[in-house]
Amino acid sequence: MKAHLGPVCALAALTAISFFHFPGHTYLQSDTQIYVPILERLWDSSVLAKDLVAQKPHVAFTMYDEVTLGLRRLTGMGVREGLFLQQIFFRFAALLGVYLFGLTLQQGKAAALLVAACLGLGATIVGPAVLVVEYEPNPRTNAIALILLATGLVAHRQHFLAGVAAGTAFLYHVPAVYPFWLSYFVLSLIPSAPDWMRRRIQGLAPMAVSVLILFLLSQWQPGVKEKQEFFATIDASLEKMMRERAPYNWISLWPPAYIGHYLFYAAALYGAWFRLRSTLDRDVGLLLAWMPALGLLSMPVSYLLLERAKWILMPQLQPMRALLYVVAVAVILTCSAGVMAARAGRWPEALAWFLIAYSPSSHTRTVQVLFDWSNPAFRAAALTVVLVAACAVAASRWRRAWPALVVVAFLPYWAMPALAKVRNYPALHHAELDELSRWAREKTPREAVFLFPDMGKALVPGVFRAQALRTVYVDWKGGGQINFLRDFIKVWLPRWQETMAQGFLGDLLAYRRFDIDYVVLSKAVKGQQPVFENRRYYVYKIR
Repeated sequence: MKAHLGPVCALAALTAISFFHFPGHTYLQSDTQIYVPILERLWDSSVLAKDLVAQKPHVAFTMYDEVTLGLRRLTGMGVREGLFLQQIFFRFAALLGVYLFGLTLQQGKAAALLVAACLGLGATIVGPAVLVVEYEPNPRTNAIALILLATGLVAHRQHFLAGVAAGTAFLYHVPAVYPFWLSYFVLSLIPSAPDWMRRRIQGLAPMAVSVLILFLLSQWQPGVKEKQEFFATIDASLEKMMRERAPYNWISLWPPAYIGHYLFYAAALYGAWFRLRSTLDRDVGLLLAWMPALGLLSMPVSYLLLERAKWILMPQLQPMRALLYVVAVAVILTCSAGVMAARAGRWPEALAWFLIAYSPSSHTRTVQVLFDWSNPAFRAAALTVVLVAACAVAASRWRRAWPALVVVAFLPYWAMPALAKVRNYPALHHAELDELSRWAREKTPREAVFLFPDMGKALVPGVFRAQALRTVYVDWKGGGQINFLRDFIKVWLPRWQETMAQGFLGDLLAYRRFDIDYVVLSKAVKGQQPVFENRRYYVYKIR
């Protein structure tokens, strides 16, 4: 037990730094603008009764809502605290999974911790608009972390525990786990050790249980649900809006450089895989080869099924987000290959591997910035690489040098924001918005409807909705529900075009014909007395 205390404490420290410093965490800045109102209405059906986002929850096929609301019942904590608690736990699980994998390479605990720390820096997956380490506490965050944990458990041949972790990931977010489960299913058909059949059954059994649990949870889902159409097609008007509202799903809208970006990382990861092949456990080696391959295949598959066949299910499944595994596995394997090369004294090779491993966290355009010394991202990555390589060599030759490697594992968490000038998300929250939300929650009726007509595509209305628990008539972020609810566009689009697309109409009376009680503006209207105002917002009651 004492032998594991140090690594566990180090992983806990990495989790804390990752959460509170870099890459950091956010709330009500992206997907939680949708999930929080849904969760609040599932908890209390009297709030957000008129809100488009909260009326039809799309959480039937995930246990995200059951776990979050269950924590609320058991502990009395709010939605925010429950989501953050899950986010911290699953970040630790992801780091633990990578650490477990690193241990199997027989390079020592410090080296395994270094590999986990490198992955923990995160990376932006350009194109599909997803992250290796998500800032928001959403279902996908939890599922990806559990898949990384499952991979580490497979490396130690703990197939039942790996199946439990991956099965739980399936319950959180089905689209995020298909590369692992397809790869594992194929792996289960290949004979290996004498007890391979027993181990595979132990790994697959939790998946079967997860499918049953997910079916039961979907049937017990409270609230109004929209009937799911699995084999419908996307019509022209819906496609036009989807392309504008969610371009990340349409590969034809991507710059060609994005595809080259993933081909570069694929080449790097398979090169590292080949270098490590003699030390890789057979099962995990195959998984780490096949999962990124499925990520690469998701690009032509998505093009055929979404852009050619117009299959309505594709915007929900978003298969190209599996490209996350190309970058994540590339980081894990190239960092591991760098450690191996450094221990063998192959400095040029070690520097090359480490440079690739640390690049995704410093810049989204890796190929363009590699070897560009004028770019602060490259300078930060290069400095980190040199220090890591030096400490890896020292740790391999002098027994007492391993603490230096552990220290260097933590270094990039300060180097990336300080030297590379990485800013993962803008500062969205401010005191005036909190004040506005608090006033609306305390001083207006629960059924009140608000509109922010001069704020366009800004995220402010979504923050207000979740904090004030008051209906927002329409907002841009909420329009993302067209990916999940086929008929959502029939209500959302007319509202957007009539009240938001043109900006403020100049006359408060123009909004009286809509089901709107309060208009929130960023500038005062001459001759009109606001019912609330602060330095940023002016609220006018129109009904």
